[in-house]
Amino acid sequence: MYKSFEFSKKIKSFLIATIVIGAVLAVAGVAMNLDHTHRIWANVLLNGFYFTAIAMSAAFFVIVHVLGESGWHTAVQRIPEALSMYVPIGGVFMLLVLVGMHDIYHWSHTEHLDEILQGKAPYLNPMFFSIRTVAYIVIWSLLVIWFRKTSLKTDSNDDIRLFNKQRSIAGIFIVIFAVTSSTSAWDWIMSIDAHWFSTLFGWYIFVSTFVAAVSVIIILLFVLRRMGYMEHINDEHLHDLGKYLFGFSIFWAYLWVSQYLLIWYSNIPEETIYYVKRIQDFEGVFYANVIINFLAPFLILMARGTKRRLNWLIAASVIVFIGHWIDMYLAIMPGSIGHADFGILEIGMTVFVAGIFLFVFFTNFAKAPVVPENHPFFKESFDYDNIR
Repeated sequence: MYKSFEFSKKIKSFLIATIVIGAVLAVAGVAMNLDHTHRIWANVLLNGFYFTAIAMSAAFFVIVHVLGESGWHTAVQRIPEALSMYVPIGGVFMLLVLVGMHDIYHWSHTEHLDEILQGKAPYLNPMFFSIRTVAYIVIWSLLVIWFRKTSLKTDSNDDIRLFNKQRSIAGIFIVIFAVTSSTSAWDWIMSIDAHWFSTLFGWYIFVSTFVAAVSVIIILLFVLRRMGYMEHINDEHLHDLGKYLFGFSIFWAYLWVSQYLLIWYSNIPEETIYYVKRIQDFEGVFYANVIINFLAPFLILMARGTKRRLNWLIAASVIVFIGHWIDMYLAIMPGSIGHADFGILEIGMTVFVAGIFLFVFFTNFAKAPVVPENHPFFKESFDYDNIR
């Protein structure tokens, strides 16, 4: 019998203090930028999207393994499951973006549309954008709650039909997410630079948030191990998580280079402006993004041994988590505020949302056993070796 997690008063107090500190800093930042409301709303979008996308990617992590009938992931499954329960809360921040729509999206000013934006108006208009935003949040929330409830039922019932139901939910989830992960990235992120588009942008954003989700799973695993939980995790589980972190960091770099080189080679002004703006006005952030998100995890995790040691994994995970926040910053800020700004507002908003994110995680993690012992493949997770 595995020890269940206790959400102690000490942890609650720490997270509540984090949320309060973040809120105070965020309010101070808002007060300092009342003449620059576009920066305020851009930060709401940045942190609202980043943490919600991580929660959805955590759900995807579980879903794809359920469909593939994986065994090893069951040892860590309850971590991404609990992370996924942030989606309805994160959805509130995304709904707030609708309030500040006119400060972020140029196309929302319908009286000043040029010829290109007029052609996109049937899709990019405030009403249809709002409908899609609400639909994403409602559908995603229902899916993660449905899967979570079904998973928790297995703790008191080992009926194989419950596992089959999980696979059915996973099949529905992955089809819907395959479409909405891209369309939501187009709507919330790519449409900020409404004259520009990229056919692989949806993939790019998904991979960025998925590898961030893997880094969060590893970070939380490390924290829980330090608290005396998740002691059943062995080197084989760490190795698999490390391979995900390493492999998808490489995949992210591949997509980054593919998008950049195609635009650089074609040299079409309406495409190159996307990178010109980022290189000229966000030069330091632009190059740091590539170094942090590709070079750092590549060098740290290239050796097989580092993927099997939690200390190395936690170092790479913290770098990746921060790095992909920077990646989202670089995707959002140039088109919304036009220049690099980082201060109390950015720090406060990030700490505030991260505090809520962690509070929701620990609350839900404490509601279930730390492992799904009745999962038909649970024992298999301890009976395999990573030979590569």
